Amino acid sequence: MDGILFLFRALTGATMAFGHGLGKFQKLMAGGEIKFYSFLGMGPEISLVLAVGAEFFAAIFLILGLWTRFSLVPLIITMGVAAFVVHNGDPFNKMEMALLYFASYLLLLFTGPGKYSLDSLIASKK
Repeated sequence: MDGILFLFRALTGATMAFGHGLGKFQKLMAGGEIKFYSFLGMGPEISLVLAVGAEFFAAIFLILGLWTRFSLVPLIITMGVAAFVVHNGDPFNKMEMALLYFASYLLLLFTGPGKYSLDSLIASKK
């Protein structure tokens, strides 16, 4: 079971980090005009920084199983915003991916990182 949990955690984190977060990170680092959803009136720049923090950096921590539950919080919030705010009123296929990530991150929040994680390694050393 721990092997499946590791595979699920690593693949979910990798697809988020490299399929979604890396592009946003590159967009942020490129400079230029930022066109991004402005969440709660924070402006597109701050909203993009928060999305990059979750979708790239927190997803990398998820892959490693490092600070897993803490890292899942921004990922859950970001996918909740994507599904229920940004794509609110859109056809289901526009919010489907965010909903799948949202559900996956909730599952990992409740299961924890599993035996094959840095969190587990650190806990065993204490």
